[in-house]
Amino acid sequence: MPEHPLADLSPFPPGFRWSSATAAFQVEGSRTADGRGRSIWDDFVDTPGLVRDGSVADPGPDSYRRSGEDVALLARLGVDRYRFSISWVRVQPEPGAAPNEAGLDYYRRLADDLLEAGITPFATLYHWDLPSVLEERGGWLTRDTALRFGDYADIVATALGDRIRHWYTINEPVSTSLQGYAVGTLAPGRQLLFESLPTAHHQLLAHGLALRAVRAAGAEEAGIVNNHTLVTPAGETDADLGAAAVYDLLHNRIFADPVLTGAYPDLEAFGIPPMPAEEGDLDLIAAPADFYGINFYNPTTVAAAPADGPIPFEIVPTPGAPVTGFGPEWPIVPSALTDLLIDFRDRYGDRLPPIVIGENGASFPEPAHVEGPVPDHDRIAYLAGHIDAVGAAIAAGVDVREYTVWSLLDNFEWADGFTQRFGLVHVDVDTAERTPKASFDWYRSLISEARS
Repeated sequence: MPEHPLADLSPFPPGFRWSSATAAFQVEGSRTADGRGRSIWDDFVDTPGLVRDGSVADPGPDSYRRSGEDVALLARLGVDRYRFSISWVRVQPEPGAAPNEAGLDYYRRLADDLLEAGITPFATLYHWDLPSVLEERGGWLTRDTALRFGDYADIVATALGDRIRHWYTINEPVSTSLQGYAVGTLAPGRQLLFESLPTAHHQLLAHGLALRAVRAAGAEEAGIVNNHTLVTPAGETDADLGAAAVYDLLHNRIFADPVLTGAYPDLEAFGIPPMPAEEGDLDLIAAPADFYGINFYNPTTVAAAPADGPIPFEIVPTPGAPVTGFGPEWPIVPSALTDLLIDFRDRYGDRLPPIVIGENGASFPEPAHVEGPVPDHDRIAYLAGHIDAVGAAIAAGVDVREYTVWSLLDNFEWADGFTQRFGLVHVDVDTAERTPKASFDWYRSLISEARS
């Protein structure tokens, strides 16, 4: 039996799905194997000083060579689906180039192994590994990148659509736009502030093109997934309320509104130039999807910034909230997920398709090497609280169909390298040895109880 009480499963309907997730660059390793090309994350990690611990993601969990172990862990966990991502540069090393059959074969084997284990492969077409050559041409700031992504999506859907019928198109466009292009804490490391915003439109256009591609290949289910946060003003002053409204626009509405309503919010009211949308773009972006994916980790408390600052808001600690290994930037407030889900239902009404929780999880300090299961009770408490929060939203009438733990494995956590560990399974970065943590057994028990 688990050492921590299970979440309250009574609100979850029969057939609710339980999943776990990883992303290609974070777990695969083999960065130069079998014709793989170069991505912006290869450039980022190879630049001294950008990754906190100087690590380079290779071999890391080494899933390119050890995917069989991952599938065995997933089968033992009992999940319904496995969310993994397909590396653009492993499948198409150079935009316009012929497909790399060795890369496609890897994903064929992974999908086949999952299906044989009774697990549905749920693939993400883009989890941040933009080809370096496209970034050299302007990256997501340019419309051509969206068009090249459409070509790549056609290649993948045609090659893998007989096995993979469930798709995420674009993962967390907000993270690419705000952290990758606005402030530079993620690849490609640019610091353009508000001039970064065309990247939002081009990623949403890429989503629309990808949705069309996987539909043509017979997809049963497809949609976008974004990181969303419940935005709370630090105070009731007009300045704080205005700052929170701007942040909510940038983090949430500028990405959700076009997909769910076919229109951008009133950007001019906030002094933001209009998006570079061309005729027909918003029809593509707002084409009906089968779900709307929400990644959720924490709420965000926002205060007005000093008048002479480059942006009108600043993120401040959430009063009274415990935090994850990321510190005050990642407060733990499970009820914020309930409130966010209800807000989406109320804001978008019948335009909102069923919701999938595409990622939810927490990092905490853990040793690099272990001799047995990590007693990660803080993670269990985090997951239990957020699963209860999903249940509360379902009880309030929100149509949520799936919950996904980030992540299956300890992995390369982007600019934080291996200093942050999210996994249900501990990974020794020297040997890639996998050791399930206490949270693994807890989640396995929860899934078993949900089906009983």
